[in-house]
Amino acid sequence: MRTIILMLTALLSFTLPASAADDVANAQNVIRSQEQALGRDDAAAAYSYAAPAIREMFPQADIFMMMVQQNYAPVYRHKSFEFGEAHVEAGQITQHVHIVDANGEAWEALYTLEQQPDGSLKIVGCVLQKAGQSV
Repeated sequence: MRTIILMLTALLSFTLPASAADDVANAQNVIRSQEQALGRDDAAAAYSYAAPAIREMFPQADIFMMMVQQNYAPVYRHKSFEFGEAHVEAGQITQHVHIVDANGEAWEALYTLEQQPDGSLKIVGCVLQKAGQSV
């Protein structure tokens, strides 16, 4: 019994604090919601998860959607989209996502999200590269 308790204690020491875990879960919900909106070709919904700085660069939902289609094809259309490691630091969350695109090629995406003045989380960036390549 002591061994089990020691093992559980050791495992719990490696988990994120509750608030950080909540932040990661919220970030994953935002990313997943945008991913699902892209899958439905719902430009307005996908655009709603973009941070103000992104919205300044792409001032309309259809312009944003066209950018995603052209530059983030594996995010736009894929066979799988799985969350990996996440980090929380100073109000910013980074979330790795493992993607297999429509052609079966593996990609890695690194999403960055920040908390907004209204308390919501918005996506401030996404770096996409083929799996196994370095930035």
